[in-house]
Amino acid sequence: MNKLVNIIPKFLSEINNFSRREVTSLAYLSIEKVLGYSKSDCIIHSNHELTNDNIISFENIINDIKQNIPIQYVLGEAHFYDLKFKVNSSTLIPRPETEELVKYILSHDFNSVLDIGTGSGCIAISIAKNTDSRVTAIDISNEAIEIAKRNGIHNSVDVNFIVDDVFNFCHDKKYDLIVSNPPYVLESEKKYIHRNVIDYEPHDALFVNDSNPLIFYKKIIEIAKNNLNKDGLLFF
Repeated sequence: MNKLVNIIPKFLSEINNFSRREVTSLAYLSIEKVLGYSKSDCIIHSNHELTNDNIISFENIINDIKQNIPIQYVLGEAHFYDLKFKVNSSTLIPRPETEELVKYILSHDFNSVLDIGTGSGCIAISIAKNTDSRVTAIDISNEAIEIAKRNGIHNSVDVNFIVDDVFNFCHDKKYDLIVSNPPYVLESEKKYIHRNVIDYEPHDALFVNDSNPLIFYKKIIEIAKNNLNKDGLLFF
Protein backbone atom coordinates (compact mmCIF):
# COMPACT_ATOMS: atom_id res chain seq x y z
CA MET A 1 0.00 0.00 0.00
CA ASN A 2 2.90 2.34 -0.72
CA LYS A 3 1.18 4.12 -3.62
CA LEU A 4 -2.17 5.88 -3.98
CA VAL A 5 -3.23 3.39 -6.67
CA ASN A 6 -3.23 0.67 -3.97
CA ILE A 7 -5.62 2.43 -1.57
CA ILE A 8 -8.99 1.52 -3.08
CA PRO A 9 -8.05 -2.18 -3.56
CA LYS A 10 -6.89 -2.14 0.09
CA PHE A 11 -10.27 -0.82 1.24
CA LEU A 12 -12.13 -3.34 -0.93
CA SER A 13 -10.09 -6.29 0.33
CA GLU A 14 -10.46 -5.47 4.02
CA ILE A 15 -13.96 -4.01 4.41
CA ASN A 16 -16.80 -6.47 3.87
CA ASN A 17 -19.62 -4.91 5.90
CA PHE A 18 -20.62 -2.62 3.01
CA SER A 19 -21.26 -3.07 -0.71
CA ARG A 20 -18.40 -2.65 -3.16
CA ARG A 21 -19.82 0.69 -4.32
CA GLU A 22 -20.13 1.95 -0.73
CA VAL A 23 -16.59 0.87 0.13
CA THR A 24 -15.24 2.67 -2.93
CA SER A 25 -17.09 5.81 -1.88
CA LEU A 26 -15.66 5.50 1.65
CA ALA A 27 -12.18 5.13 0.17
CA TYR A 28 -12.51 8.32 -1.89
CA LEU A 29 -13.76 10.26 1.15
CA SER A 30 -10.78 8.97 3.11
CA ILE A 31 -8.34 9.93 0.36
CA GLU A 32 -9.79 13.44 0.28
CA LYS A 33 -9.37 13.71 4.05
CA VAL A 34 -5.82 12.31 4.24
CA LEU A 35 -4.34 13.63 0.99
CA GLY A 36 -6.73 16.37 -0.12
CA TYR A 37 -7.25 14.63 -3.48
CA SER A 38 -10.54 14.57 -5.40
CA LYS A 39 -11.56 11.59 -7.56
CA SER A 40 -9.98 13.15 -10.63
CA ASP A 41 -6.82 13.93 -8.64
CA CYS A 42 -6.59 10.23 -7.79
CA ILE A 43 -6.28 9.41 -11.49
CA ILE A 44 -3.68 12.10 -12.12
CA HIS A 45 -1.67 11.19 -9.01
CA SER A 46 -2.22 7.42 -9.00
CA ASN A 47 1.53 6.81 -8.55
CA HIS A 48 1.78 9.22 -5.63
CA GLU A 49 4.08 7.71 -2.98
CA LEU A 50 2.47 7.45 0.43
CA THR A 51 4.34 8.43 3.57
CA ASN A 52 4.34 6.21 6.64
CA ASP A 53 1.95 8.69 8.28
CA ASN A 54 -0.40 8.41 5.29
CA ILE A 55 -0.37 4.62 5.51
CA ILE A 56 -1.06 4.66 9.25
CA SER A 57 -3.94 7.11 8.72
CA PHE A 58 -5.56 4.87 6.09
CA GLU A 59 -5.11 1.77 8.24
CA ASN A 60 -6.73 3.51 11.21
CA ILE A 61 -9.65 4.61 9.05
CA ILE A 62 -10.14 1.08 7.71
CA ASN A 63 -10.10 -0.37 11.23
CA ASP A 64 -12.69 2.17 12.42
CA ILE A 65 -14.97 1.47 9.45
CA LYS A 66 -14.76 -2.27 10.17
CA GLN A 67 -16.10 -1.49 13.66
CA ASN A 68 -19.15 0.19 12.05
CA ILE A 69 -18.14 3.67 13.19
CA PRO A 70 -19.86 6.08 10.76
CA ILE A 71 -17.38 7.48 8.24
CA GLN A 72 -18.37 11.04 9.22
CA TYR A 73 -17.24 10.38 12.80
CA VAL A 74 -14.12 8.56 11.60
CA LEU A 75 -13.11 11.57 9.48
CA GLY A 76 -14.57 14.13 11.90
CA GLU A 77 -16.52 15.89 9.17
CA ALA A 78 -19.63 15.69 7.00
CA HIS A 79 -20.74 17.36 3.78
CA PHE A 80 -24.08 19.16 3.81
CA TYR A 81 -25.59 21.59 1.29
CA ASP A 82 -22.20 22.05 -0.43
CA LEU A 83 -20.58 22.97 2.88
CA LYS A 84 -18.31 21.02 5.22
CA PHE A 85 -19.18 20.50 8.89
CA LYS A 86 -17.21 19.16 11.81
CA VAL A 87 -19.13 16.40 13.59
CA ASN A 88 -18.55 14.14 16.57
CA SER A 89 -20.56 11.87 18.85
CA SER A 90 -22.26 14.94 20.39
CA THR A 91 -23.94 15.79 17.09
CA LEU A 92 -26.15 13.91 14.67
CA ILE A 93 -24.74 13.22 11.24
CA PRO A 94 -26.54 15.55 8.77
CA ARG A 95 -28.95 13.63 6.52
CA PRO A 96 -29.82 14.17 2.83
CA GLU A 97 -33.49 14.59 3.82
CA THR A 98 -32.50 17.61 5.91
CA GLU A 99 -30.83 19.10 2.83
CA GLU A 100 -34.23 18.87 1.13
CA LEU A 101 -35.75 20.75 4.07
CA VAL A 102 -33.15 23.52 3.75
CA LYS A 103 -33.75 23.74 0.01
CA TYR A 104 -37.50 24.14 0.63
CA ILE A 105 -36.90 26.78 3.32
CA LEU A 106 -34.70 28.80 0.98
CA SER A 107 -37.56 29.07 -1.53
CA HIS A 108 -39.36 31.37 0.95
CA ASP A 109 -38.77 34.96 2.04
CA PHE A 110 -37.74 35.76 5.62
CA ASN A 111 -35.35 37.98 7.56
CA SER A 112 -34.98 36.22 10.90
CA VAL A 113 -34.67 32.54 11.86
CA LEU A 114 -34.69 30.39 15.00
CA ASP A 115 -33.26 26.88 14.66
CA ILE A 116 -34.25 24.63 17.59
CA GLY A 117 -31.97 21.68 18.37
CA THR A 118 -29.24 22.81 16.01
CA GLY A 119 -26.70 20.02 16.65
CA SER A 120 -23.77 20.59 14.28
CA GLY A 121 -25.46 23.79 13.10
CA CYS A 122 -25.98 22.45 9.58
CA ILE A 123 -29.46 23.94 9.09
CA ALA A 124 -28.72 27.32 10.66
CA ILE A 125 -25.37 27.73 8.91
CA SER A 126 -26.70 26.66 5.50
CA ILE A 127 -29.52 29.21 5.81
CA ALA A 128 -27.12 31.93 6.94
CA LYS A 129 -24.73 31.11 4.10
CA ASN A 130 -27.45 31.45 1.48
CA THR A 131 -29.45 34.42 2.82
CA ASP A 132 -28.94 37.74 4.59
CA SER A 133 -31.24 36.72 7.43
CA ARG A 134 -30.40 36.97 11.14
CA VAL A 135 -30.09 33.43 12.45
CA THR A 136 -30.27 32.21 16.05
CA ALA A 137 -29.77 28.54 16.93
CA ILE A 138 -30.21 26.73 20.23
CA ASP A 139 -29.30 23.31 21.58
CA ILE A 140 -29.34 21.79 25.06
CA SER A 141 -25.88 20.28 24.55
CA ASN A 142 -22.86 22.44 25.38
CA GLU A 143 -20.69 20.12 23.29
CA ALA A 144 -22.98 20.44 20.26
CA ILE A 145 -23.04 24.24 20.52
CA GLU A 146 -19.24 24.34 20.64
CA ILE A 147 -19.07 22.25 17.45
CA ALA A 148 -21.74 24.46 15.83
CA LYS A 149 -19.77 27.61 16.70
CA ARG A 150 -16.65 26.13 15.12
CA ASN A 151 -18.66 25.24 12.02
CA GLY A 152 -19.99 28.78 11.82
CA ILE A 153 -16.47 30.17 11.88
CA HIS A 154 -15.25 27.58 9.37
CA ASN A 155 -18.06 28.46 6.96
CA SER A 156 -17.70 32.23 7.50
CA VAL A 157 -21.22 32.93 8.75
CA ASP A 158 -22.55 34.90 11.71
CA VAL A 159 -25.03 32.74 13.65
CA ASN A 160 -26.00 33.38 17.27
CA PHE A 161 -25.51 29.95 18.89
CA ILE A 162 -27.01 29.59 22.37
CA VAL A 163 -27.16 26.74 24.90
CA ASP A 164 -30.85 26.51 25.79
CA ASP A 165 -33.43 23.86 26.68
CA VAL A 166 -36.47 23.88 24.41
CA PHE A 167 -38.69 22.91 27.36
CA ASN A 168 -37.52 25.93 29.36
CA PHE A 169 -37.48 28.31 26.39
CA CYS A 170 -38.71 31.71 27.54
CA HIS A 171 -37.83 34.63 25.28
CA ASP A 172 -39.83 37.51 23.83
CA LYS A 173 -37.90 37.84 20.57
CA LYS A 174 -39.93 37.08 17.46
CA TYR A 175 -38.83 35.45 14.23
CA ASP A 176 -40.05 35.20 10.65
CA LEU A 177 -39.18 31.51 10.57
CA ILE A 178 -38.70 28.71 13.10
CA VAL A 179 -37.17 25.41 12.02
CA SER A 180 -36.40 22.20 13.88
CA ASN A 181 -35.37 18.63 13.21
CA PRO A 182 -36.36 17.24 16.62
CA PRO A 183 -36.11 13.68 17.99
CA TYR A 184 -38.98 11.54 16.70
CA VAL A 185 -37.88 7.88 16.60
CA LEU A 186 -39.70 5.77 19.18
CA GLU A 187 -37.66 4.04 21.89
CA SER A 188 -39.36 0.78 20.88
CA GLU A 189 -37.94 1.15 17.36
CA LYS A 190 -34.31 1.00 18.51
CA LYS A 191 -34.18 -2.71 17.64
CA TYR A 192 -34.75 -1.84 13.97
CA ILE A 193 -32.03 0.83 13.78
CA HIS A 194 -28.64 0.01 12.28
CA ARG A 195 -25.86 -0.56 14.79
CA ASN A 196 -23.71 2.28 13.46
CA VAL A 197 -26.51 4.67 14.50
CA ILE A 198 -27.37 3.03 17.83
CA ASP A 199 -23.76 2.62 18.93
CA TYR A 200 -22.40 6.04 17.95
CA GLU A 201 -25.00 8.78 17.37
CA PRO A 202 -26.44 10.75 20.34
CA HIS A 203 -29.65 9.06 21.54
CA ASP A 204 -31.04 12.28 23.02
CA ALA A 205 -31.15 13.74 19.53
CA LEU A 206 -32.87 10.70 18.02
CA PHE A 207 -35.31 8.97 20.34
CA VAL A 208 -38.50 9.85 22.21
CA ASN A 209 -40.55 7.93 24.73
CA ASP A 210 -43.32 5.81 23.20
CA SER A 211 -45.83 7.31 25.64
CA ASN A 212 -45.32 10.85 24.31
CA PRO A 213 -43.82 10.67 20.80
CA LEU A 214 -44.84 14.21 19.76
CA ILE A 215 -43.51 15.95 22.86
CA PHE A 216 -40.98 18.06 20.94
CA TYR A 217 -43.44 18.97 18.18
CA LYS A 218 -46.05 20.10 20.69
CA LYS A 219 -43.56 22.25 22.60
CA ILE A 220 -42.12 23.83 19.46
CA ILE A 221 -45.64 24.66 18.24
CA GLU A 222 -46.21 26.42 21.58
CA ILE A 223 -43.01 28.39 21.04
CA ALA A 224 -44.12 29.26 17.52
CA LYS A 225 -47.39 30.69 18.82
CA ASN A 226 -45.44 33.10 21.02
CA ASN A 227 -42.31 33.74 18.98
CA LEU A 228 -43.34 33.77 15.33
CA ASN A 229 -44.10 37.06 13.62
CA LYS A 230 -47.46 37.44 11.93
CA ASP A 231 -47.55 35.20 8.83
CA GLY A 232 -44.40 33.52 10.12
CA LEU A 233 -43.27 30.09 8.93
CA LEU A 234 -42.70 26.90 10.93
CA PHE A 235 -40.71 24.04 9.42
CA PHE A 236 -40.08 20.55 10.79
